[in-house]
Amino acid sequence: MNNDFYNQGLEKAKEKDYSGAIAEFTRAIEVNPYFAGAYYHRGLAFYDSGSILQAVSDYTEALKLDAENFQVYYSRALARLALKNLPGALGDIDAAIRLKYNYAAAHNLRGIVKRKQGDIHQAIANFKTAAELYLQQQDKENCRRCLESIQQLQPKPVVVAQTTATTTPIISQKDYFTQLLEAAEKGDTHQALEDLNWVLQTDPQDAKAYCCRGVVYCKQGKYRQAIADFNHALRLNFQDAIVYRNRGRARSYLGDDQGAIADFQQALKLQPNDPLLYVARGNAYRAMGNYLGAIDDYTKALQINPDDAQAYYYRGITYACLEEMQQAVTDYQQAASMFCEGEDWESYQMVLDSLKKIQSPSPEIKKSRYNVLRQRLLRLVGGHWAIAERLVDEARYNYPGMSEEWYLQKVIDDWERGRGM
Repeated sequence: MNNDFYNQGLEKAKEKDYSGAIAEFTRAIEVNPYFAGAYYHRGLAFYDSGSILQAVSDYTEALKLDAENFQVYYSRALARLALKNLPGALGDIDAAIRLKYNYAAAHNLRGIVKRKQGDIHQAIANFKTAAELYLQQQDKENCRRCLESIQQLQPKPVVVAQTTATTTPIISQKDYFTQLLEAAEKGDTHQALEDLNWVLQTDPQDAKAYCCRGVVYCKQGKYRQAIADFNHALRLNFQDAIVYRNRGRARSYLGDDQGAIADFQQALKLQPNDPLLYVARGNAYRAMGNYLGAIDDYTKALQINPDDAQAYYYRGITYACLEEMQQAVTDYQQAASMFCEGEDWESYQMVLDSLKKIQSPSPEIKKSRYNVLRQRLLRLVGGHWAIAERLVDEARYNYPGMSEEWYLQKVIDDWERGRGM
């Protein structure tokens, strides 16, 4: 009976009645849950109907029952490619080729994936192999297509004053993961998380899905889970600045500022002109007490994007930490003007409150000599207040009962003598 359902499913698939085919293959599976062929062909029907995730799930079930079927690996590679899971697609293509080396379509598909990854040399090599295999199989049409792909990738001479025809770009649907992240940005993190969990259940090698789930976890404040997902994405060789940037932020929230800085630096290697990365690293430096490093990063961010009000605000905070009040006031006022013009009233009020704190007389501000000495010591130790505090604590231990100004002056004198100033 299950063969009858299966054969009916094949007939409906030929007629492009994909929903009818899926129903028949489902009946065949209900009769025999170990029917690998039914899973495979239902996967093909799902793929042709546009249900890519369900197709991947069925291909995976088919491979559990028949791990030697090269066609299933190839079909799952196509589905993963449609989901932009390039590492997963490449793994399936390699498996198909291991099982059947002269499978020309798999070499061609590997060329397509390598081209998308930017590995032009390997893309050309795979298209050449596919063309040779198609030629041996007397498939001239596919051989010609492979040769055209090679021609498109090879460098072309520049032609002056000549109009050439341009190829029409392939218009694809909006990135599925971008849609999920946009939904999470609007506050629907629960639904985004459910969808990503489903993606990873059907395809546990989808590195981009791990990355996106990590971003959603960050928005939920689940920083340890986020870091675990970013680590998994990196292990699957998903080398993208978004992974390092968001893992850095998660580590920063957990208090691992040094680890966050390492991630931001890695992200900057991939995206050296991203002002948000400089701001993020500046915040980590500031949290560590490396105020000069923080100011340098905020300044770099503003050189790239002079309209970043947050960078002015954070730099103002850092100048205030260094007791450089005039610079702090200047940055606060610039940030306040930008927030006001942008009608970001919450941020505008936050900056005004910060201005009031440093402009209003307070016992700390009145201690002019103490502030001057503190600022001087901070500059001597490169803006690292943690180092300055340790030196002052040592002076307190060695010379108990003295004033705070005395301890600061003592540390400054010892530091300058030790460095021959």
